[in-house]
Amino acid sequence: MTSRNRSTRVSILSALIGATLAVPAAFAGQVDTAGIQSDGSYARLVVKYRDSARLRTAAADRVAETIAGAAARAGIAGGVARGGAALPLSASRLRATASQADVVRLSRALDANQTQALLRQIAADPSVEFVQVDRRLTHTRLPDVRPMLVPNDNYYQQYQWHLHDAIGGIGAESAWETSTGEGVVVAVLDTGITAHPDMDANMLEGYDFITDAFVSRRDSDERVPGAADLGDWNPVANECYAGSPVTDSSWHGTHTAGTVAELTDNATGMAGVAHDAKVLPVRVLGRCGGYTSDIADAIVWASGGEVDGVPTNASPAEVINMSLGGGGACDTLTQDAINGAVSRGTVVVVAAGNQGQDAANHSPASCANVINVGATGITGIKAYYSNYGNLVDLSAPGGGVTDGNPDGYVWQAINSGATVPEDPTYGGMAGTSMAAPHVAGIVALIQSAVEVPKTPAEIEAILKESARAFASAPSQPMGAGIVDAPAALALALDGGGEEPCEPGEPGCEEEPPIDSTPITSGQVVTGLSGVAGTEGLYRIEVPAGMRNLNVLTYGGTGDVSVYVSRGSEPGADEHDWASTRPGTNETVRVANPEAGVYYVKVVGESLYARVNLQARYN
Repeated sequence: MTSRNRSTRVSILSALIGATLAVPAAFAGQVDTAGIQSDGSYARLVVKYRDSARLRTAAADRVAETIAGAAARAGIAGGVARGGAALPLSASRLRATASQADVVRLSRALDANQTQALLRQIAADPSVEFVQVDRRLTHTRLPDVRPMLVPNDNYYQQYQWHLHDAIGGIGAESAWETSTGEGVVVAVLDTGITAHPDMDANMLEGYDFITDAFVSRRDSDERVPGAADLGDWNPVANECYAGSPVTDSSWHGTHTAGTVAELTDNATGMAGVAHDAKVLPVRVLGRCGGYTSDIADAIVWASGGEVDGVPTNASPAEVINMSLGGGGACDTLTQDAINGAVSRGTVVVVAAGNQGQDAANHSPASCANVINVGATGITGIKAYYSNYGNLVDLSAPGGGVTDGNPDGYVWQAINSGATVPEDPTYGGMAGTSMAAPHVAGIVALIQSAVEVPKTPAEIEAILKESARAFASAPSQPMGAGIVDAPAALALALDGGGEEPCEPGEPGCEEEPPIDSTPITSGQVVTGLSGVAGTEGLYRIEVPAGMRNLNVLTYGGTGDVSVYVSRGSEPGADEHDWASTRPGTNETVRVANPEAGVYYVKVVGESLYARVNLQARYN
């Protein structure tokens, strides 16, 4: 049996699918098919050229020519004229993204097979760097879960279990003794924000990044200051996709922003995790969701990067929360935007998704350089709907585990309007959308408390190392455990998450290894023998970038157990991993091991002889 008491760092890799093209590989563009569903239709693409050479040809003409030629080679028509003749597929350029890719609209929507054929032909142009669909993402709350109550008192104790419950909550009250998030900006990329007396004082102006009037419900495709949520209701069935239902507005952005920084200790309504932080609302979702190209630009802008046509963000965010997602692996445009945000020091928190599937098949949950959050409930166990897998970093309260009101929901500020905004109120939702802003709020608490801001990598390490165990071990991987606000703060203030210094740097002293026998990867140590209680301690140094570390014993007779820890001597009572099966065949597997020294202890449970030990990384 293999067990694990503490988490290790998970290295997240995005899946990018390359196409085989009839041009030399050095000149073939990348075809990114992330987000293309077999039953979907697509009318918007993103094309990036290798040069900035709009110098040679006007951008609109260039991209129109590229797509028209690609469609002709793929045999894709744009429609049928009155006389029965086939019309060519055409495209119009909408704008450039922050990464200088072109967003284009096709003259008609294509099915999945036609779309992939067109992408392959576009990528065959040697001047194209990459091409992908501009897919739509949606928020990640459960549908039709939004009970309301009329505000007339302080609802914190009765409703907000997710902040204070000893089993399912995040321990907010203890954390608030140390930090309330003052001085930190958290960007919430969502449906925008509605006016609310329990929210307004902590809301910055923000920006509306939606460039499609149908989606935004504004009177133009232009981006505008402010992030007012005009409603994301759908009055017509099948309006968004085949089978899409009629729905009321969600007011999702107000709810997630409330979790981050709702006003607290004001004798009104409810509380927020980092209630002295400021929220920068960025509207990227509206009717039928939001386009990848708009979301990617919003990530760049929120983190302090430059976006054409939008004023520089005067309040760059230390944290970005994205409670949104869609099917398919992380795409190039989104990954580039996230990488840029992280390079500017911004922590990016995302929801794992609500499909009960592996998060590797959803975006932005499968993107690298994010903190990917699954959902638990008041009982401290996995929510039935939460996505899971090795890409989930840790979990947080999302509701939906315990039936009943209020324990089945996460409660925050909301709006009472069925379609357009009406009166402010409070309501419960459930989903990984609700889990992610708990983590974003805790990041704000940490960054406010420390003297020098932690890097995104340090924050991730702190959150995972300080997470507490699930009340019952989930059947699928759900990350390091449940996020714990006071434990994360304590670890951060104690120097947790600091990257090790390099020997020889000023002030850096290399600690001597614990007295142990060094072994190398693949080396077999033979002839281990002893009586019950005999111990042998070995160490192996694992370099960065390894996918696996496997430690095993085999052969001989008797009974042994194996304990493994990174950086410290393991034992039966304290270890990171262990294998304690009867006999001599023990196996410990460490996925994506952090670089460092791993100590292996072999303990005799009874008389044993001629046992072999091997540790191998790859």
